[in-house]
Amino acid sequence: MTINQKIVTHLWFDSNAEEAINFYITLFPNSKITNIAHYGDTGPGPKGSVMSIGYILNGQEFAAINGGPQFQHSAAMSLMVWCDTQAEIDELYGKLLAGGGKEQACGWVQDRFGPIWQVNYKRLAEMIASGDSEAADRAFAAMMTMKKIDVKKLEDAFAGK
Repeated sequence: MTINQKIVTHLWFDSNAEEAINFYITLFPNSKITNIAHYGDTGPGPKGSVMSIGYILNGQEFAAINGGPQFQHSAAMSLMVWCDTQAEIDELYGKLLAGGGKEQACGWVQDRFGPIWQVNYKRLAEMIASGDSEAADRAFAAMMTMKKIDVKKLEDAFAGK
């Protein structure tokens, strides 16, 4: 196993890391599992079960562990995905909701495995940092009324329409 990034996001799962990662790598191009380690005689998981997984999502390295139920995912740490188009937002958001995901405010969605994703419009960051505080406030206020991000509503709010 070769580690190429100094900082790697590491997700904790109870016992379904492999199922989650197999799902995540279908969501993005340039994604794959790079390695899987299994528990041995010393546990704490059952011998032979998946302990940890190295994987790549869209060219970025991640890691996951089946560590048991003591830690749960929360919105305090989420995975941000900047999307260029409404179609990209719709597709990813829909896939993350499938099978038991939960919608949250402002483009956030908790997938069926527990991690929370922010599926947002790439231009929103530019809008908010534009230097036009009134336009930025309108765009931000519009986002605050949404579950899934609506690009047209953000663009219209920013433009004052």
